[in-house]
Parts: sequence; C-alpha cells; structure tokens
Amino acid sequence: MNCAIYCRLSKEDVERQLESESIQNQKALLLDYAAHQNWKVAGVYCDEDYSGADRERPAFLRLIHDAEQGVFQVILVKTQSRFTRDMELVERYIHSLFPLWGIRFIAVVDHVDTEIKGGKKARQINGLVNEWYLEDLSENIRAVLDYKRKNGQFIGSFAPYGYRKDPQNHNQLIPDPETAPVVQKIFSLCQNGMGKTRIAQQLNELGIPSPADQQNRFGADNPEHTPWNRTAVGRILRSETYIGTLVQGVRKKISYKGGACRTLPCENWIRVPNSHQPIVDPNTFQKVQLLLNQKTRSDGRGVVHPLSGLTYCAACGGGMVRSSSNYRGRRTDYLSCGRYRSDHTLCTRHSIRLEELTTLVQEKIGQKLSEAFPTLPAGLSLTESRLTQAAEEHKDTVQLEHRQLQLNRALRQLYLDYGAGLFHQDRFTSLRDDFLKQQAAVSAQLQKQKANSQKDDPPCQKGTGQQLQDWFKNPTLTRELAVLLLRRIEIGEKEEESGTQIITIYWAF
Repeated sequence: MNCAIYCRLSKEDVERQLESESIQNQKALLLDYAAHQNWKVAGVYCDEDYSGADRERPAFLRLIHDAEQGVFQVILVKTQSRFTRDMELVERYIHSLFPLWGIRFIAVVDHVDTEIKGGKKARQINGLVNEWYLEDLSENIRAVLDYKRKNGQFIGSFAPYGYRKDPQNHNQLIPDPETAPVVQKIFSLCQNGMGKTRIAQQLNELGIPSPADQQNRFGADNPEHTPWNRTAVGRILRSETYIGTLVQGVRKKISYKGGACRTLPCENWIRVPNSHQPIVDPNTFQKVQLLLNQKTRSDGRGVVHPLSGLTYCAACGGGMVRSSSNYRGRRTDYLSCGRYRSDHTLCTRHSIRLEELTTLVQEKIGQKLSEAFPTLPAGLSLTESRLTQAAEEHKDTVQLEHRQLQLNRALRQLYLDYGAGLFHQDRFTSLRDDFLKQQAAVSAQLQKQKANSQKDDPPCQKGTGQQLQDWFKNPTLTRELAVLLLRRIEIGEKEEESGTQIITIYWAF
C-alpha cells in the first residue's frame, strides 16, 4: 500500500521553540510508522512557515491533487492540527472527499484513523479545539500588534518610501538619505502647481526608482520594474507619515482564516504624532492638502491652472470646464458650464476666456489685499490655520450645495413621476414632505456657514510676512495663493445686448 507523509511547521511553532514539531522530527516519526506498517512512501510533502489555517499552502495543494489522482491510499500526519486547523477543511476533506477518493487519513499522535468506525466525533472535537486555538492565537497577536501601534512602533514589513528601519530598532523609522529628498521634491513640485501625473512623468524621466522598485531592493517579491504613476505620487502627498505622524491600523483582516482585509473608517486608524523624524514641514504639508482638496485637471503638459477647481456656473452651480481653440497658431483657452457641455438642455454656455478671467482675478486679489493692508507692516502674514479652516469650510459648502442640487433634481423627478401616475397620493405626499424637509435643513446649514464666514476677521497675524511681500513685489497669480485666498468664483451668462458678464468672487477670509 502506498502512503503520503505530510509535515507542516508554522511561525508560532518556531517562536515557541517546539523542537518536537520540527520538520525533521515529524518526518522521522512518520517514516518509522510507515515502515512498521510495511507501507511504501509515495511522497513526502512539507510546508514550512505556513499557518494551519492557510488554504494556499503549496505542498498541501499538491497533496490534495495527488490524493484525488489516486497516487496513494493513506495520508500520514503527526497530529490532525498539522494537516489543518480549519474546521471547514476537516469536514471537506477528512469526512467528505477522502472517503470518496478511497483515502485513509491517520494522525499518529492523536490516534486518529478514518478506518476506525465511531471516531468522527473525536475528529470533529479535535477540529474545534484546533480552530479555537487558532482564533485565540489570532486575537492575542492582534492585541500585541495594536499595543505596538499605539506606542508608536512601526510594525510593517517595509518602511514607507522616504524612510528606512533603524538598524538598532526595527520598529523605529529614520529618514532614508537616498529617498527622503525625493519625497521633499514631490511636495515642492505639487506646491508649485504641478499635477500628480506630470510629477510621476518627471520622476520617471530622471530615472528615480519608484516605491515598488525600492521595496524590491529590500526583498519584495516583484522582479518587474514598476514606474512612477499618479497613484503612487498621490499616496505620498496624502501621507501624514512625512510630518512625523505614524498612521497604522488602516486595514483589518475580515477573518483569521484568510488574508482578505477591509479598510477601516479613518477615525479608527491609530495615529501617533511625533513618533519619528519628519521629512516635510507641517506648513508645507497643509498647503499641499489644500491644493489636493480642490477638484482639478491639469493641462496637456501636466500643469494645474491656478483657478482649477475654483470656478462654478452662477446659474446651476456646476463646475466650469476648460476647452481650447486654435486660430492662426494661437491657442485660446475658454471656460464653460460643465452641465451645458454634457447636455445643452441642462444650462447655458456661461463662456469666458480663461486668460481674461485670470487677469480679472489677479486684479481683484491685488485690490483685496491692498484694502486689507494699505501698508504692509513688518512681519505680517496670512494665518495658515485660518486658511486651512477656510478651505475645510469651503469643502463643506461645496458638499452642501451639491446635496441641494440633488434634492432639487429629486423633487422635479418626483413631480414628473407623480404626474405620470407612478405614485399614489399618500406616497407622493410622504416623499415630497421628506425632500422639502431635507431641503430646508441644507439651506439652513448653508446660511449658517455664510453668516459665520462673514464674521471671521481677516486672516492675518504677526509672522514672517513672506507671502504678502512676495505678492506685492511680483503680483502674479499662483496656484498656492489662489487656493489660500479664494473660496469659489461664479461665472454669470454674458448679456447679448450689452456684452456685460457678472463674475462673483467668494473669498476664503
């Protein structure tokens, strides 16, 4: 009779220094047992450093395949837990498929033998005990890892791009002299108005290794070259790691049995400020977040226009989109209502030349700053915290206005559906009242936000005065200044007779 020997060793066995569980000792025990039974060993299958709940163990999968093909008639293991700690696999193979395939399963130490009648309950109890052990072990490991995370210890396999693990303490991050300057360059390019796609292109042109390539140097199993892309750049620009805040516990395994994970809500992430040396200045990081929070599109060269994501149609509230025309080799950029561009029945054009709008906004910024600061006192600057708050308020306002438009459309559709006889009177009245109630709540929130923004004092304080000084020396509209000072710009429709067009600017202060 042919038999197969299966051995498994997991990390927990090594960490607990269980010499008796070593592959060599398991193999010796099972070979001796097979010899006493006068069985021929058709194959020895060994999985080293694999959990008993892992269903993708390479030797385990080969064992199952050969069992189905009838290569052997007996499977020998030291204990049932060596074969699996998953109760579902116990039922699937030991109690269902193995009998169909004519396979006898023996666990020597547990005295498990499927040829002996009446042993099924004992095997099921063994399976439950093994699974309970695995579940307890998983919870204990998770508790230890959470403790380390909350104490600012880095527990990832690879350090984030721009850092490396301290040789003296692998749970501590230190700046990588090779890649930290690359991170600083990425933040600088974004702050100067370059889009994520163009930043990635420039890094590839310079031959700078991407985060994936950097991991490959330290043992990641991905031999192929991976170039920079906008996703990799965006992940770096959003990461608080670079201001010294360690953010972990972002994802959680759904079950201890598998590797599938789910992303946790951001309020459940474990954040530990000042856990390691920052690479990027916090003020620079905040400015970049303001830029990223705007819905923007770069031009064909990967450069984001200063007003990108700040312009809206005064009639429908939709975002303005850019288009270009060429006349005698001269390119002219225009903005027009995005809703009109997608469907001419939704709105009207509201078109304006981008160059004309940029010049107007630049003049208005100069007037606004001159009114607020007739003479620039030494050391006067814009307050970063106030502007950050204004950007968040702007984000909330945009969301509320978007919700208001959704409710307006929903009400219109409801009346149309009711007119078509799709709703009974009671159902129509209930839905209408609910929509109207939501509309009133959104309108009240918008009015409250506008009232609060009007009460705020101009965002100035004693400081370096560098931003205002730069503006007065060279009054050029930059992306950074536009995001800091402007909340939104609404473009009205041009009057056909007079040619006038109303442009309304909402300031962030």
